[in-house]
Amino acid sequence: MIGMERATQVVGQSGPFLDALERASRAAALDRPVLVIGERGTGKELVAERLHRLSARWDQPLVVMNCAALPETLIEAELFGHEAGAFTGATKARTGRFEEADGGTLFLDELGTLSMGAQERLLRAVEYGEVTRIGSSRPIRVDVRIVAATNEHLPDRVDCGTFRADLLDRLSFEVVTLPPLRARPGDIMVLADFFGRRMAAEIGRDEWVGFGPNAVDQLMEHRWPGNVRELRNAVERSVYRWERPGAIDLIEVDPFASPFRPRGGAAPAAGAAAPVAGAPMAEPAAPDDCGEDFKTRVNRFERQLLTRAMAEARYNQRNCADAIGLTYDQLRHALKRHGMLGQGG
Repeated sequence: MIGMERATQVVGQSGPFLDALERASRAAALDRPVLVIGERGTGKELVAERLHRLSARWDQPLVVMNCAALPETLIEAELFGHEAGAFTGATKARTGRFEEADGGTLFLDELGTLSMGAQERLLRAVEYGEVTRIGSSRPIRVDVRIVAATNEHLPDRVDCGTFRADLLDRLSFEVVTLPPLRARPGDIMVLADFFGRRMAAEIGRDEWVGFGPNAVDQLMEHRWPGNVRELRNAVERSVYRWERPGAIDLIEVDPFASPFRPRGGAAPAAGAAAPVAGAPMAEPAAPDDCGEDFKTRVNRFERQLLTRAMAEARYNQRNCADAIGLTYDQLRHALKRHGMLGQGG
């Protein structure tokens, strides 16, 4: 797929996020390269789309190439095209992404994965507005605006000799750095509500009931290493899985979480304590919150554990008790302590 036509929205209201959007919006009107920097899942492709839609090229092609998705031997052929017989398997001529984007915008995602050879040819294309198909000696004029994205600090790559300084200079007329989700906590619930409403409508729920206090705690405490993409997946998964009336009160962050998941896998690191046979799988530690005392944090973590365990047992209290190593009476006592006794039977 070479186009980027999607019904996506840029959602957020935090200062760092709005500052990045403003920088991108101002740069959109200038026919100059823009480099978008950000961790995975921060929305670099959405910013690239915004740069194109707000530019004078908005009615021309927006062509996307993920530089990490192709083997090194094919990247140059994808970018610049090739003539028939240029290499084994090239049975007919093919236009490259530069030619496809002529008059519009070429978005190069994962720019840092380009080989030094591809970087050299990319520099020539950007500098002179010409590309030469592999197997041809005839240059082709192209009018393309470059937007590139990476999750790396490219000046460090230049220092290491793995990225061309002259190419970086040419592409970094403007640099838009997107903040990770952990740096914009005020947007977490805004995004969660947006994704939750959209998923509820998609699966035919009559109304959006929102999130309960336990779910809000989970949303605000998780570090979201996968950023907005991870948040969206977790919220949509949680809305889809929630089968009880009322507000959604469990966020399914880890789709692999189960008391029955296999215990195999990589060997423990040297010096690591071996698990005791038959011991229950350890739950992840509750995030530290210096604003709460120990008892409050323990109670909150216990409620989260009970909420998850009940959901996994489909609210059958006897099955839940068995899964987490409690007697039926112990479980009911714990549920009563947290005001959850009405769940299951």
